[in-house]
Amino acid sequence: MNVNPVYVAAGLIAVGLMVAVLSVGFSGGEPRGVAKSLMLIENTVDRRSVVTTELAAKDRLVAPILERTKGLARALSPAGADDRYTMMLDQAGNPAGWTVERILGVKGAGLLLGTILGAFYGQFQLPNALLYALIGGVALFFLPDLLIKNVALRRQEQTSKSLADALDMLSVCVEAGQGFDAALLQVARNVEGPISGEFARVLSEIQIGKSRGEAFSSMGDRVTLPEVKNFITALVQADRLGLPIAGVLREQTVNMRLVRRQKAEEKAQKVTIKILFPLMFCILPALFIVIIGPGGIRMMDAL
Repeated sequence: MNVNPVYVAAGLIAVGLMVAVLSVGFSGGEPRGVAKSLMLIENTVDRRSVVTTELAAKDRLVAPILERTKGLARALSPAGADDRYTMMLDQAGNPAGWTVERILGVKGAGLLLGTILGAFYGQFQLPNALLYALIGGVALFFLPDLLIKNVALRRQEQTSKSLADALDMLSVCVEAGQGFDAALLQVARNVEGPISGEFARVLSEIQIGKSRGEAFSSMGDRVTLPEVKNFITALVQADRLGLPIAGVLREQTVNMRLVRRQKAEEKAQKVTIKILFPLMFCILPALFIVIIGPGGIRMMDAL
């Protein structure tokens, strides 16, 4: 099939624009929450007060595009999309530059570019152009959702790996005589992984007036691991009933080690099943060709 070079060039230009939008779409953003409050208190310079010519190229060119496409994505999203994306960003650890407004803007831009790419691929001939435009628009519209979920899943795995060590340090600090808040601070400073950031956020929420139960319940909404849910439930019940936290932490640490060992055994049991298909379809055919191939050739020559 002969493809018009004009269509190919237009498609490459559209792909380049989409890559540019995605690359700068997640590279910055307005401060939110506490950071925005601190900015207002310190009277720092806002980008709206800067002369347009002094802004970076991405702020002068891409930001207005994302601001306009944000309305399109919000119109096509179900009710409560902002709250859902806020929760998804919390589960992903709130990566730098990933805001709800920026995500909606990129989704809208992806929808438009995907539709254009699909129409170019279909050479503007119905019904192929309509079908490809629909597929391309839907695919690029949901691409940011997949990226956020992928980041959230990887963060959950990292949290699961470092949770047992964090509880060990927390239990040791409490049993050594430190207060629970001071033990949380030690874990946030010394333990690697996302769990340190979660404990630091819990401590910050406690310091700004939230109760300990509410702060840990919010952590349970951000970290959806079953072992974290069990730990938070036990901790909140101990706080409400006035039970000694040191004993609860010691028991939860033992359970966490057991869960970690069970997960390792589960992964080890899955290895034999996972290696079966590469062995049957990749390794064994090659071995048969190398071992039986020369003998088969000689038998064919002899006959």
